[in-house]
Amino acid sequence: MTAAAQPAAPGATAAGDDDRLFPMRPILAASCAVVRDGRVLIARRGRPPMAQVWSLPGGLVEVGEHLAEAALRELMEEVGVGAEIGGVAGHVEHIEWDTTSPGRRVRRHFVIVAFAARWRDGEPAVSAEAAEVAWATPAEIAALPTTDRLPEIAARAVELMP
Repeated sequence: MTAAAQPAAPGATAAGDDDRLFPMRPILAASCAVVRDGRVLIARRGRPPMAQVWSLPGGLVEVGEHLAEAALRELMEEVGVGAEIGGVAGHVEHIEWDTTSPGRRVRRHFVIVAFAARWRDGEPAVSAEAAEVAWATPAEIAALPTTDRLPEIAARAVELMP
């Protein structure tokens, strides 16, 4: 099953995206690899950074929020799906370096904890953040343009949530 929305306008950014550029410290995020019938829910990003690339639904952890709570909140906000966390499927440390100025400056730095989860309710829907959604096997995910380590994390989630 796949659903699609209109692509984000070129150069469009999420509100508050500028405060994620040139951070003083890594930014913490959480995501969910939701498993249903051996397939993992993935979303094609609708906004920068990495617009149009396939990823897991997820986002920033808010102050006072536990990682798993953030992952489930973002899952519901982005694609309208409820799930039950089953464990950690992996993590990603995304570091993007600025190549436009002299010296080595970090342009973006995210640490993302990816949880394996079992689908509970809701059918995935597109949103401003998820331009397209699909249920895919780890092998199918490996053939797509994805965020760092997505095929590996999807495979681990399927192992954890048979």
